[in-house]
Amino acid sequence: MYIFFTIIIVMAAILLILLVLIQNSKGGGLAAGFASGNQVMGAPKTADFLEKASWTLAGIIVVLSVFAVGFSRANQDAVRGDSAITEQVEAAAEALPQVAQPAADFSAEDAE
Repeated sequence: MYIFFTIIIVMAAILLILLVLIQNSKGGGLAAGFASGNQVMGAPKTADFLEKASWTLAGIIVVLSVFAVGFSRANQDAVRGDSAITEQVEAAAEALPQVAQPAADFSAEDAE
């Protein structure tokens, strides 16, 4: 699910980039091509649509990012569950009686 959210976030980011590139900060951009004053979908309507679409995509990216982090943490908790089993096995191995190791260090006094 994390990968699905990541793919959707990337697609929304690409669309947001395209929308921002279409817009012009001075009121031109795509809206400049429809400069006729009597059109129903004239320049102000196009600029409003592009601005609303930009804010909507930015909001979608934020919400999906929060969901992706939630799913990422769920995956980390599942991994931690596996590591808890590993810790239990290691604790059980430590509880087993230790086998005596032969001493590898001989001092000069022991040699005499």
